[in-house]
Amino acid sequence: KQWYQRRVRGINLRMSDAKKQLRIKGGVVKRLNKELQMYEKEVTDGESKVQAMKDDNKDPYDIKKMEEVVAESRAMVPDTRNSLRKAGEDLDILLEDNANEGLEEYKAAREIRDLVTV
Repeated sequence: KQWYQRRVRGINLRMSDAKKQLRIKGGVVKRLNKELQMYEKEVTDGESKVQAMKDDNKDPYDIKKMEEVVAESRAMVPDTRNSLRKAGEDLDILLEDNANEGLEEYKAAREIRDLVTV
């Protein structure tokens, strides 16, 4: 096995570990980006649904419950955005290492990182 050591946030990585970390961190960024988009969509859809419920004079209890659902989704947006930012920073650290450029995992992680902005 080829040994390659790189300090990433205080951790020495072998080449095989670097591949694994690139795959994991890339997947985390991809998943968190999807979660962020989902929460943002839930907020906009929920707000329009609440407005439609108010316009149709629906039961105030149902409107209140829907507003609570929207508030929960709205509260998740900043948390998910912060998690995505941190995961992106971790992935950036791994991508800084030019020795991994030939790896398929590096290319896949670079594509993911280029698509995601926070």
